[in-house]
Amino acid sequence: MKYNCDMIADLLPLYIDNVCSDSSREAIEEHLSECPPCQKLYEDMKKCDTVIDQSIVKERDEVLVKQAKFFKRRSAIAGSIIGAIFAVPILVCLIVNLATGAGLTWFFIVLAAMFIPTSLIVVPLMAAEDKAFWCMTSFTASLIALLGVCSIYSGGTWFFTAAPAVLFGLAIPFMPFIVNSKPVAKRIGNNKALAVVGTYTLTYILMMVCIGIRHGSENFFRIAAAYSLPYLLFMWAMFALIRLPKWNRLLKAASCIIVSALLFFFNDTIVLMIFKGATHIPKPSFSFDTYEMANDTLCWSVLIIGSIVSAVLALAGLAVSGNKNKKEK
Repeated sequence: MKYNCDMIADLLPLYIDNVCSDSSREAIEEHLSECPPCQKLYEDMKKCDTVIDQSIVKERDEVLVKQAKFFKRRSAIAGSIIGAIFAVPILVCLIVNLATGAGLTWFFIVLAAMFIPTSLIVVPLMAAEDKAFWCMTSFTASLIALLGVCSIYSGGTWFFTAAPAVLFGLAIPFMPFIVNSKPVAKRIGNNKALAVVGTYTLTYILMMVCIGIRHGSENFFRIAAAYSLPYLLFMWAMFALIRLPKWNRLLKAASCIIVSALLFFFNDTIVLMIFKGATHIPKPSFSFDTYEMANDTLCWSVLIIGSIVSAVLALAGLAVSGNKNKKEK
């Protein structure tokens, strides 16, 4: 044997951790193939190292579990204390209502109102997982409940007008976060964008229907449809062009720009067709003498500029696709 066993024994820890040099590794492997005692020592050290690693992993997991339980317990205690603090004004209002003989009118309003700070502070502390999801959903529910209680005890009939408007307003910032939360993401899979766009559309239509039933005139739904349809078409067109075609980004950008320019160009046409059954095609007057001429000039300018930008992006996208196909071949 070329190498001393004591020297090999000193190098074995470095060999096991894979931090020795290539020449040392070759020397160790050559010696182990010729020396059974050192081979046995290597196997024993390797087993011992594995046991130590497993022990460290186990201890780490135990520490993490203990810390998670500790913070969960602290959060529950903090949530309970804050909840008890929020209960004070509810109790005071109950006593005042009963003492003044006013019944429980303001008590239920205050009770519903206290659900809002509870949803923003207590719910995130008490929820074990998906804190943002439960916070947003509980806040929405508490706000709708407050509107309902206020409407009932004020003798109003405005709840079915206000509630859909609140739902639509909250859906705009909340839905992108809700669809990415675990409870929702597991159920909708890769349809997150569809869920967001669909929710925007449904809550908007619900809001307009409720407003029309409560306050609308005879032509309200026709006017609402005339001015809403172009924007809904734009939103769904952008979703379809970005989500469905298997094009590169340049081609998708080109298609989005040209479709946006066309919808802007024919916006007045769509509105007039629904509202009055008439049509209006912008005239290429390129004059600002009247409001109609200025509007037509703007429509043509957007269409021309959008077409040029879209054509440039489309050519670039086709060139990128062509180069990619050549590399694949």
